[in-house]
Amino acid sequence: MTALVDAAVLNAAPGRLEIEKLRLDVPGPDEVLVRVVSAGLCHSDLHEIDGTFASEPPIVLGHEASGVVEATGANVVGLRVGDHVVTCLSVFCGRCRYCTGGRLTLCENRSRLSHQRPGPRLVNAAGRPVRPTAGIGAFAQAMVVHQNALVRIPSDMPMAPASILGCAVTTGLGAVFRGARVEPGSSVVVIGTGGIGTAAIQGARIAGATQIIAVDLIPEKLKAAERFGATHALHAGESDPVEAVREITGGGADFAFEAVGRSTTVEQAFAMLRPGGLATVVGMVPEHTPIRVSGPELFLQEKRLQGSFMGSNQFKTDIPRYVDLYLQGRLLLDDMVSEHVTLAGINEGFELLAQGRATRVVADIGEV
Repeated sequence: MTALVDAAVLNAAPGRLEIEKLRLDVPGPDEVLVRVVSAGLCHSDLHEIDGTFASEPPIVLGHEASGVVEATGANVVGLRVGDHVVTCLSVFCGRCRYCTGGRLTLCENRSRLSHQRPGPRLVNAAGRPVRPTAGIGAFAQAMVVHQNALVRIPSDMPMAPASILGCAVTTGLGAVFRGARVEPGSSVVVIGTGGIGTAAIQGARIAGATQIIAVDLIPEKLKAAERFGATHALHAGESDPVEAVREITGGGADFAFEAVGRSTTVEQAFAMLRPGGLATVVGMVPEHTPIRVSGPELFLQEKRLQGSFMGSNQFKTDIPRYVDLYLQGRLLLDDMVSEHVTLAGINEGFELLAQGRATRVVADIGEV
């Protein structure tokens, strides 16, 4: 039987989210009904709200969330009613050449998974289908999600910090652990200390990096970065960050992570490297944005530049490991959640995110 749920809907972009009653369909084959407890607010959601990225309203945003399984459809394996789960937008088919090669974030059938069901998951009062972003749509009281976008977590894992595991944390940690494979004793620089950058700083600390340099424009965020493991904090507006990194490291960093999504900071990340160093771009650089790097540095110095989408994750195994790190006190998720809002106050949460002073905002939507 279908159900009515409150959801935050984007009906026009740029615009604001509007709380509406939507009709949520029952789970079909391979789908799971999840009651949402907490959902993280991400910059990619903000970019759809403000029109920076193209959107298709009406849409329910939100892709990183925690919740409780309420029902399962046919063919669902490994998930049962009552399980606590986390969503991840890198849903995968498990059959294409990328999935079978272990590169789930590059799945070539991801977009088809949401179109295999006979009807829409969400319908508004006017009878119009409402698209759940990434097949998730977490800014709602409940959601119907493909089983390959969910992973079970232990019941003793708190729901609010768990909610940010599926995007910000997985992206930052995965870029360090899977994308760059940072080694103990390395020097690391992270440009941008929001949710993803903070996770990358923690990943570098856990990986055993000796020097971890945080670069940002907001003093409060730089101070917080030191709490998460940064050994140095550079205000990018007060000096040349490239020269400062070269001076601190004695010639350049072994690894650089760009978590802003701008061509200027990508180019800086590459320039900050020592010969043989690796720069990883995790920020969402807008489409058709040119990036210029020095040819001689690229081939004579063997510097490398790569991208890492969603931390190149294998989230079904990665997220349980991150939960263990949190429960051991090594991964500081509670400190990353700087603000809490309700579903009704979700626009205020995005205003905080737009101001650039919140590490991560979480919407508290339901009860465990």
